[in-house]
Amino acid sequence: MPNGTHTVEVPLNINKIWEFVHDMNNWAPLVPGYITHEIINENESTWQFKGDLGFMKKTVKLKIDIREWNEPVSVIFDLKGTSDNFKGGGHFKATVIDDANTSMEGFLDITAGGAMGPMVNAILKNFVPKTAQELTDNIVAKLIEVNK
Repeated sequence: MPNGTHTVEVPLNINKIWEFVHDMNNWAPLVPGYITHEIINENESTWQFKGDLGFMKKTVKLKIDIREWNEPVSVIFDLKGTSDNFKGGGHFKATVIDDANTSMEGFLDITAGGAMGPMVNAILKNFVPKTAQELTDNIVAKLIEVNK
C-alpha cells in the first residue's frame, strides 16, 4: 500500500490549527494539482485533481469520507476513486508541543486496484509520499499566512 507521512512543527496553538482543518473548504484546495471540490455534507465531499505520475498526467476524482473529527487533535478520512479504482485514507494529527507550538502530521495512503493495480501501485510508491508532504506543507504555509 503506497503511503507517506510528513510531520511539521507549526508555530501556532493547536486550537488555531483545528479552526482551520475542521473545515474541508480550507484544505481541499491545497491538494497538489487541485481542480475543484464539492462538499456533500459535514463528513462527505468529492475532490478532483490532476495527478502528475511522471510519464502521464491524470485527472482523478475521489470521494472523501471523514471517519472521525477528534477536536482538536485529528481528522481521519477514507477515500475512494470515483473515476478510477483507488482506495485509501489519511489523517491530520496535531500534538501540543507548548502553548504556542504544535506538531502536525499528515498521512496519506492510496492503493490502486484492478488489472493495472500492480503497475500503478509501483508508481504511487513515489507519488503518494510526495503528495502527503506537499499537502501537509501547503496546509502549514496557509495556516501561518492566515494567522499572521
